[in-house]
Amino acid sequence: MRSVSSKNTKKPVFKGNNYYMPLKRVMGFVFCTALVSLICSFSFSNGPDKIPAKPHPKIVNIVNFIRLLEPRDAAITQDVLYQTVVKQVAIMKKYKLPGTFLLQYDALMDARYQKLLSGLPKDSFEIGGWWEIPQPLVEKAGLKWRGRYPWDWHANIGFATGYTPAEREKLVDVYMADFKKIFGYYPKSVASWFIDAHSLNYMYQKYHIVASANCKDQYGTDGYTLWGGYWNQAYYPSKINSYVPAQNAQNQIPVPIFRMLGSDPIRQYDTGISSDRQGVITLEPVYPKAGGSEQWVDWFFRSFTEDEPLGFNYAQAGQENSFTWDAMAKGFEIQMPLIAKLRAEGKLKVETLEQSGLWFKKNYRVTPATTFAVTKDIAGSDLKTLWFNSRFYRINMLWENGSLRIRDIHLFDESKPDKYTKDVATSNECDFFTLPVVDGYIWSKPGRFAGMRVKALIDGKEVLLKGGDPKFTNIGTTAVHISWPLSTINGSLEMDLDEKMANIKLVSNKPCNWYLDLDTAPGAKLPFNKINPKNIRCSFDGMNYKLNAVKGTFSEPANGAVLRLKPQLNVIALNLADIKTT
Repeated sequence: MRSVSSKNTKKPVFKGNNYYMPLKRVMGFVFCTALVSLICSFSFSNGPDKIPAKPHPKIVNIVNFIRLLEPRDAAITQDVLYQTVVKQVAIMKKYKLPGTFLLQYDALMDARYQKLLSGLPKDSFEIGGWWEIPQPLVEKAGLKWRGRYPWDWHANIGFATGYTPAEREKLVDVYMADFKKIFGYYPKSVASWFIDAHSLNYMYQKYHIVASANCKDQYGTDGYTLWGGYWNQAYYPSKINSYVPAQNAQNQIPVPIFRMLGSDPIRQYDTGISSDRQGVITLEPVYPKAGGSEQWVDWFFRSFTEDEPLGFNYAQAGQENSFTWDAMAKGFEIQMPLIAKLRAEGKLKVETLEQSGLWFKKNYRVTPATTFAVTKDIAGSDLKTLWFNSRFYRINMLWENGSLRIRDIHLFDESKPDKYTKDVATSNECDFFTLPVVDGYIWSKPGRFAGMRVKALIDGKEVLLKGGDPKFTNIGTTAVHISWPLSTINGSLEMDLDEKMANIKLVSNKPCNWYLDLDTAPGAKLPFNKINPKNIRCSFDGMNYKLNAVKGTFSEPANGAVLRLKPQLNVIALNLADIKTT
């Protein structure tokens, strides 16, 4: 994350053969042959119809947000901040790249920014709102300023979570009225590191915003924790929790929230294990080993454009002006020409945040299933990963040293309120969580990385199954198939992920006593209340929930693992949508 002070900081598948009906009349040999051929062309497996999907959009938003002042560093004057935005505009114009500039209220009211941004071509530049709360906005809304500086980044002061729902509405009304007075319209995009559900829904209902964005997943950076949510891409939030995707259209705020900052899909998750905050490995151009590195940026966009996603791929480029142009110039000068080149080659498209929001709403009635895949890591590493999201859950698989670690599984429940829907943040920190089943970050310590691993008993000994490179195949619009060839035994692990289910099957010529073991670091605080053969009963953050095994059984093994999941008829099938307890 980004504050200056935190640089370290189908349709269901045809199943069985129930769909085949004998013809009552023979209508000619040609007709029958064609019909049989058509019927045989469908898959009758237990998984989705395995017809590879067509290439999907790869969308880049260049989003720069603007603060008027930076109280943490006297060298960062208002003029330095303004000139940073001037440089950002110039380099985007140079490469003819559209983008979005989001204004914090104090910058909105500054004549220089008004003149600069009003003069931008409206067909390629969008002006919207950055929802951090500075002193002028609070006082104009008739409220008392409690901050240490005219802009204070603490969660209970500089964000809407520090105010009552009624106060939040006043803040929104003041901002919107002044924005319209200056630009002649209400903003279509409003974003922030986090916006509570009440504020977001109010902006939608009264001012008809069409897009929002929030921070990438992170733990503790700048005092802000967003952990276990819909990883990257975009989702429709629950009306009572802006961090959780709604499972049903009637319970969602119909404003897509795009995940910001372009996380490294392999390394960001694990960085900072055992410390109180994560580091930052993102597309942000100020970070010399990530968004400011030509090697890393080339790798990121190669994977972004060449590893075909399910649904669509998304990345947010750009930077807040608080970091200053001197710090971000190198990264901008690496990224902007590359983005322009890839656009010219038809490998990605560059849009404003508003345009992406309108596209999302046109294409998706509810939050879609998406993936972000990496089949070839940066030079010197053979790591591979797949992130799968749906409106019900997320899962991450990481291949390292020839083995598979299911690094993360979090479940989503639209009825889980966030603590800020009605209440006010009272500390300088803020956190949003979902429901963990596997947490490879929080449950890990250095040298002991938590996760589910594929093991087997071979000749009386427990071994970790190893293999070659996994292959990812998108199936229709809602599922992905993973095929992982094994080397420990002659066979493969075949996995299907769809919106609600995860299915895992070991295919081999010989029987194999295999299973999944969940290992964690000693002392990890786990949510498991009771491990039953067909389900695990859990509680976390005030919610009770369960994980159901449709095929397979749970147990507590004697080898030190937290739990074991054994197959049934060589198949493990998990229902990740039916999580309610009775």
